Amino acid sequence: MAASPAFAQEAGTAVTEPGDFSLGSPDAPVKIVEYASYTCPHCATFHANVFKDLKRDYIDTGKVHFTLREVYFDRYGLWAAMVARCGGDLRYFGISDMLFAKQAEWAGSQDPMQVVQSLKTIGITAGLDGAAIDACLNDQAQAEALIARFQVNMEADGVQGTPTIFVNGSKHSNMTYADLKAIIDAELAG
Repeated sequence: MAASPAFAQEAGTAVTEPGDFSLGSPDAPVKIVEYASYTCPHCATFHANVFKDLKRDYIDTGKVHFTLREVYFDRYGLWAAMVARCGGDLRYFGISDMLFAKQAEWAGSQDPMQVVQSLKTIGITAGLDGAAIDACLNDQAQAEALIARFQVNMEADGVQGTPTIFVNGSKHSNMTYADLKAIIDAELAG
């Protein structure tokens, strides 16, 4: 493994254009886009206290189509996103849940190699292969593509902090489930 993730890449490796990961019906009447960083404590709190109810009450029932857009304020957040994305569509949100739930454990270290080990442990717990995780973390071209896309999205949507939540295009800051529910219910009634 390289001294730090995202600093090595095999010659001839194709870069996949990074996209968003979403849950729920694309035809749902309410579209929610959340900008979140895996190293943001407020984002972890949102996912612990709001997202599970949002998923149960609105995403799983076909009323909301939810998209998570990753924000990379630091290299640890980028590395976490690379591990989550390594799981593909099948494991992305499960790994994301683990990253937010265990954020204090893996993101709190000052030692980058300890962070990498912790992220690899999360990936392996989620069913990923250690070699695959190494390949994902060391994909420099993918890291650069993710950062470029993040910068374009943040600027286009005027996002300055996390979590930032868009409900049918209307921008909101962090909120309780009751507040989010009221906004969603108003959209559904309208």
